[in-house]
Formats: sequence, structure tokens, C-alpha cells
Amino acid sequence: MNRVLRLLKHRLLDEGDARRTLGDAAMARIEARVRESETRHSGEIRVCVEAGLPLSYLWRGATARERAVTLFGKLRVWDTEANNGVLIYLLLAEHAIEIVADRGIHRHVGTDGWHGILDGMRERLRGGDFEAGLLAAVDAVDGLLVRHFALQPGQANPNELPDAPWRA
Repeated sequence: MNRVLRLLKHRLLDEGDARRTLGDAAMARIEARVRESETRHSGEIRVCVEAGLPLSYLWRGATARERAVTLFGKLRVWDTEANNGVLIYLLLAEHAIEIVADRGIHRHVGTDGWHGILDGMRERLRGGDFEAGLLAAVDAVDGLLVRHFALQPGQANPNELPDAPWRA
């Protein structure tokens, strides 16, 4: 996509567009799914929805992946006790999705495992069902975290990160 068109596409969308695309009820359902998921494993899941990239990213031709990695750090997803935080990032302007996982869970799943989840999300995004795509991603990440970081009976799991999706 040419640079000017990309710039326009991103600048024409704002938080209001993100709010209309995924309203408060949808965000509450995603938050509830994350909260429920975290009762079964010691991992942390953060969902981020962004209408468009910041201008500084657009000027330098940055990708959705670069922004997801930045948010992974900014939102402290890397800062969990077992290094098992996972960021699910949706960039509405490009219908782009990314998953960034900390090293504790990534060593078990690998790049191919994350790409499998992303492929499933892409199908739903193409159909415009953003909520279903994000819920499916949370469920898929949940399955992986349960497999590798399941809570033992009676084991407490402090909530290290907010369950509410981050939206901009």
C-alpha cells in the first residue's frame, strides 16, 4: 500500500471507531473471557485493540508487529512471575492481528503454534466479526496456557495484569 494511502487510512480512524467496532458490551465479554481463563492457569492474557497506528509509526513505515511488541513492553506483559504473559493485538485500520508471547510460554508453543492461532483469527476478521476473532484467540491461548501452566487444585493465581482489554 502506498505510504500516503496508509497514512490516511490510519489517521481517519480513531478511538471512536474502535469503540463502535467493539462496543463496551463486546469489550466486557472479552474481559470476562480473559478473567475466566486466568482461573485455570498461571498465565496472563492482555487484549489490545487499536484503531490506527500512531503517526510516528506511520512516518517510519512500522508494522503492526512492531507496535504489538512495543505495547507488550509498555503494558508490562513481559513482567509476569513465570514469564507466561501473552498479548493479543488487533489493528483495525489494517485488519492486522499479532500475538506476542513471553519466553516462558513461547518455548512450549513456538512460532508455528502462534501462527496457527493467528490464521484462525484472520478468517473471522475477513468476515468482520472482530469480537468472535478475539474471543477465539483468547480461547486458543487459554488452551495453551492450561496445557503448560495449569493451576494445581487449591493453587492461588494472583492477577498480575488487568483483564480489561486496552483500547485506543
